[in-house]
Amino acid sequence: MNEVGSRRERTRARAWALQVLYRWETEGQGSPTAALRETLRSRRVAPSRRDHLVRLVNEVEDHLEEIDSNLRSVLENWRLDRLSVIDRSVLRIGAAELLRFDDVPPRVAIQEAVRLAGRYGGSESSRFVNGVLDALLHRQVPDSP
Repeated sequence: MNEVGSRRERTRARAWALQVLYRWETEGQGSPTAALRETLRSRRVAPSRRDHLVRLVNEVEDHLEEIDSNLRSVLENWRLDRLSVIDRSVLRIGAAELLRFDDVPPRVAIQEAVRLAGRYGGSESSRFVNGVLDALLHRQVPDSP
């Protein structure tokens, strides 16, 4: 698969990850990986998307406290538990990639999260997600542009 095709598959894997995290929070699945197993059992996810999907869900589950703590540190006038499930899930996906994925450039992680928020969130979700993740990036890498 060429680079453009690979990027497209990662973009689609992120949308699947959003569905998995949404399912986990709204349907009372025991864990993100339990929601992932159920999603993979009941839905047809292209094999080319599975690796990044599984990696994202595992990172969110394995490092949820770290991810949420980092998000809380940059949320101003908001509580993570008061955000919509979509916005919270998009932020977790973006933060996981920012904090844990060396192979995803930080600006790509933010841009992809903003796209997810724009597609699935509310009218202000894109701007909100961009602001939070940009603040997280600047906190992690103070001299970032």
